Amino acid sequence: MEAYAKAVLYIIPVFLLLMAIEMIYGIVVKKNTFRSFDTITGISSGITNSVKDLLGLTLVVIAYSWLYEKLALIEIESTILVYVICFVCIDFSSYWVHRLRHHVNYFWNEHVVHHSSEEFNMACALRQSISSFFGIYSVLLIPAALLGVPPKVIAIVSPIHLFLQFWYHTRHIPKLGFLEYIIVTPSQHRVHHAINPIYLDKNLSAIFCIWDRAFGTFQEELDEEPCVYGVKKAPQTWNPIWINFQHLWLLIKDAWRTNNWFDKLRIWFMPLGWRPEDIKDKFPIDYIDDPKDQVKYDTQASAALHIWSWVQLAMTHLFLVLMLINFTEIGFPNLFVYGAFLFIHIYAYSALMDLKKSAVIVETLKCFGGIFWILQSGDWFGINDYWAIGSFVVIGYLVASMFITLGFVVKEFSTSNQMVNVSTKKTTRISSSGF
Repeated sequence: MEAYAKAVLYIIPVFLLLMAIEMIYGIVVKKNTFRSFDTITGISSGITNSVKDLLGLTLVVIAYSWLYEKLALIEIESTILVYVICFVCIDFSSYWVHRLRHHVNYFWNEHVVHHSSEEFNMACALRQSISSFFGIYSVLLIPAALLGVPPKVIAIVSPIHLFLQFWYHTRHIPKLGFLEYIIVTPSQHRVHHAINPIYLDKNLSAIFCIWDRAFGTFQEELDEEPCVYGVKKAPQTWNPIWINFQHLWLLIKDAWRTNNWFDKLRIWFMPLGWRPEDIKDKFPIDYIDDPKDQVKYDTQASAALHIWSWVQLAMTHLFLVLMLINFTEIGFPNLFVYGAFLFIHIYAYSALMDLKKSAVIVETLKCFGGIFWILQSGDWFGINDYWAIGSFVVIGYLVASMFITLGFVVKEFSTSNQMVNVSTKKTTRISSSGF
C-alpha cells in the first residue's frame, strides 16, 4: 500500500495539470466542456476511489497469486516480453470485466459512477467506483496465469494500464486516422459514454480496440448522431458517494418489494435493467426517453457557493496529500479514521452543492469529530511534525467550515426556493430496462 500511496502522490499533479490544460484550451477555442460542480464531483470521486484502494476495502475472493501458483504452465523470465504479455492479458481481461459491468445488474453498480457525468472531459475519467466490495476479477486473468506472468509484474503493469485510460476522456481530439483501428481513441470513448440508443454498451475496450472489433461491440462515432453523455437514469446529485450506491439501493428495494423469492435472488445477476414482474408497474422508474431532450442536472447555487466548493476541494487535496506523505507513520487502524473523515468531508460539501439542508448536520459531525481527534491525540495525523501550529490551523478551519456551511444553507434557502432542477425535460416510465 505504501508504494501505491507514493504513486498516487506523484500522479495527482499530472492529472490536475492535464485537466487545467484541457479547460484552458476549451475556453480559448470557445468550447469549454467543464462545469464547476460537475468537475468538483468528478475530482472528488477520484479521491474517494483512491482512499478506498489505499485502505484495502475490497475483499479479494480469488487472488491472482493463487491462480498463478495453481495454473502456470510455463515460467517467463522478467524481460520486456513478460511486460508486453502482461499488458495484453490485462487489456483482454479489462474488456470482459467492462462488458460484465454493462450487462449484469449488480456489477453495473460498480461502474455507474464512471458514466454519471453529463459532460465528457478528463474530470469524468476520475469518476471511479467505491462500491466494488468483492474482488473477483482476477479470474479473468487466467490467460496471464497460464502463461506464467508473475504477480509482481501484474502489480506493476495494472496501475499503468489504468492511468493510460485517462487521456482519451476529451471532446477536443478528433478522430485519429489509422490509430482508430489499433487503440481506443477519444472518438471511440465518446461513443462509449453516450446514451444515444445506437451507442449504448459499445466500445468497451480499454487500450486496444481490437477486442470490440473482434467481439461485435465496436461503434464508430457518427457525425449525424452527436453524443449525449450521462446515464439514462440520471443521478440528479453532485454527491459522488451517493452516486456510487443509487443503483444498489434500487436493487435492494426491488428485492425487498417483490413477493417472488426466486426474483429476490436472481435480480442481482439478471441483465441490466431487469425487474420483477410484480413490481414493474407498481413502482415505475423515470428515465430519459429521448437523449435529445436531456436537460443537464444543475442547482441554482450562488457564485459564492461555487467558490467555497472549490475551496473545500482544495482542502480535500491538502488532507489527502498529508495522508499520502504520512501513510506509513499514520498506520492502521488510524488510516481508517482518516479515510472516514475524508469521506464525511466530501459528503458534506457535495450535499451543500446539492442545496441539501443535511449538509449542516454532516459538516457539524465532521467538525466535532475532527476536533475531538486532535484533542485526544494532540496532533492531526502528524501535521505538527511539519508545522508546529498545524493542529491549531486545522481546528480553525473546521470551525470556520461549519459556520460558513450554516451560513450558506441559511442564505441559499432564504433568498429563494432553489431546489434541484429536474434533469430530464421528457421522461417515460419503464418496467424492465432503461438504465
